[in-house]
Amino acid sequence: MKALHIHVGERARRHIEAHGLQPQDIRVVPAAAGGPKGLILSHLDRHLFGQWLPQGGHTVHLVGASIGAWRMATAGMADPVRSFADLAQGYIAQHIEPETGRKMPSPRRVTQGFTDTLQGFFGDEIEGILSHPRYRLHVLTSRGRQVLRQATPSRTLLGFTGLALGNAVSRRAVGLFLERTVFSTPGEALPVPLRDLPTGRVELNRGNFIPAMLASCSIPFMLDAVHDIPGAVTGAHWDGGIVDYHFHWHYAAMQPGLVLYPHFQQQVVPGWLDKAWKWRHGATPWLDNMVLLTPNPAWVATLPGGKLPDRKDFTGLGREARVRAWTDAVLQATQLADEWQDWLRGGCPVSELRPL
Repeated sequence: MKALHIHVGERARRHIEAHGLQPQDIRVVPAAAGGPKGLILSHLDRHLFGQWLPQGGHTVHLVGASIGAWRMATAGMADPVRSFADLAQGYIAQHIEPETGRKMPSPRRVTQGFTDTLQGFFGDEIEGILSHPRYRLHVLTSRGRQVLRQATPSRTLLGFTGLALGNAVSRRAVGLFLERTVFSTPGEALPVPLRDLPTGRVELNRGNFIPAMLASCSIPFMLDAVHDIPGAVTGAHWDGGIVDYHFHWHYAAMQPGLVLYPHFQQQVVPGWLDKAWKWRHGATPWLDNMVLLTPNPAWVATLPGGKLPDRKDFTGLGREARVRAWTDAVLQATQLADEWQDWLRGGCPVSELRPL
C-alpha cells in the first residue's frame, strides 16, 4: 500500500508537467499546528531539510505555528537530520508530572516544562537559526485584542467564548479578538500577502526567540499565555494555530515559486476553530501553486490505534503504551520519505499527482 499521497494545485501541476520539481522551485514551506500529529512527518523533514532543499542554494521561507514552529526552527539547526531525530525522540518521551492531587499538570507547570524544553533544545543554536544564510523562519502567535489583551481566567473564558461564536458566523470575526503576529528572522520579507486578518510583524531575535516559540504552542487553558514578548505589542500571546491552524494563505499571489507543504492530512483548514466547519476545509484558488505531501488515509489506518498520534493519547493510553505507539508510528513513517524520494528519482510522474 502506498503511504504517500501528493496533492497539487493547478499551477503546481502545470509546472511539474513542464519541468518536474526541483529544490529551487520551492519558495515557502508551511508547517501546521496539530501537536503529536506532526511526528508523522519526521522522516520527510529529515530528507527535505537534510538532503533535498539544500541543493537549491536559494532563500526558502519556513512558516510554522505550535509544533510546526518547532519543526521549522529545527530545520535551521546545524545538523537538521540529527536534530529532527532528537526532536521526535524528545517529543515522544515528554512527561510532565502533575502536582499532588491533580490528574493532569496545571497550565503553569506545563508552561514551565515547555520553557525548559525549548531552552534545552534550541538554546545553543538560536544564533545560527536567526542568521541562517538561506532559511527565513516565521513563527506565528495569536495576540489577544480587547477582552483577551490580558489573560486573566475570567477574561480568557469570556474572550474565547466570544471568539468561538463569532468565528461560527464568519472567520473575519477572529480579527475582533486576536491579531496574527509573525515573528520573522532578519532578511527577505515573507512573500505571501496577509490581508485577511489583522497582522502584526516583529523581528525575531535572541531576546524574543524562546518567548515567541513558547507562545506559538500555548494552547488556551492548557498553557499560560505569554505576556509582553520583547519587540511585540504588549499583551497576551497564545498558540498561533488558533488563527492559522494550517496556513490557508493566499500563496497564489506569490510570484514566482511553489509552496511545498508536508502535512498530516489533505485538508488545509484555516483556523483551529474551523475544524468543526467542514465547508471551510476545501481547496481554494489561493492554493493553486501548492504541492502537498500527506499520508494516505488507508495507510494511516495501519498505524498503532489506526490513527495518527494525537493529544488524546496522553490520557487515553498509559505512558509506556503511548511512547511505544508513537515510536512505532514514526518508524513506519519512514515509508513516506522513501516514496517521496522514489517519486523524485522517477522523474516526478504526473500520473501520481492528485488534486487538492
